[in-house]
Amino acid sequence: MSGPVSLEKTAEEEAPRAVGGGRAPRFRSPRRLPAALVAAVTLTVAGLFLYDVAAVRAGRPAMAWRRHLAHELATRHLGDGLVVAGAVVAVLAGCWLLVLALTPGLRGVLPMRRAEGTGDDGVRAGLERGAAALVLRDRVMEVPGVQAVRVDVGRRVVRARARSHFRDLDEVRTDVNTVLAEGVRELGLAREPSLSVHVRRPAKR
Repeated sequence: MSGPVSLEKTAEEEAPRAVGGGRAPRFRSPRRLPAALVAAVTLTVAGLFLYDVAAVRAGRPAMAWRRHLAHELATRHLGDGLVVAGAVVAVLAGCWLLVLALTPGLRGVLPMRRAEGTGDDGVRAGLERGAAALVLRDRVMEVPGVQAVRVDVGRRVVRARARSHFRDLDEVRTDVNTVLAEGVRELGLAREPSLSVHVRRPAKR
């Protein structure tokens, strides 16, 4: 008779596996303020024109501003300063809206790797750049010889500028590179950035 079957799983089997590889899309900003401004301006202008057209259809005279606008459009030529200025403003506003529509925004949030077996493939995690920089800075400060360090986390590069008051600079730089590489790997980012490490002596007083 065979013995009891063990239902226990090792920690490695229970831990969700990270989905690596591929290009992780950035988080998109909802753009609430630009959308609200565009909607408010559009509704206001459309409402005024609709009210004036309805008033004219009802036998009332057109509003003075619309008569003045129609006169200006009929009499001013395309090279007039006001016409050119209005066209430039319209082009700049259109370019601004296109940039907002096509760019994701939220540059301060770094996408993290998704893990298999988490239950919901639609859930995505992100890490603030400031929080990542703080974690890596604390790791670097544990390196012997490091007196102070500044860590900047970007989408593609993590830059560390450290000051070392003892030990050889090359040794400190090697240790900082090792600690940063391990720290970046443990952050679980979807795209691990490269490292740029600079170590120098404190300025002499």
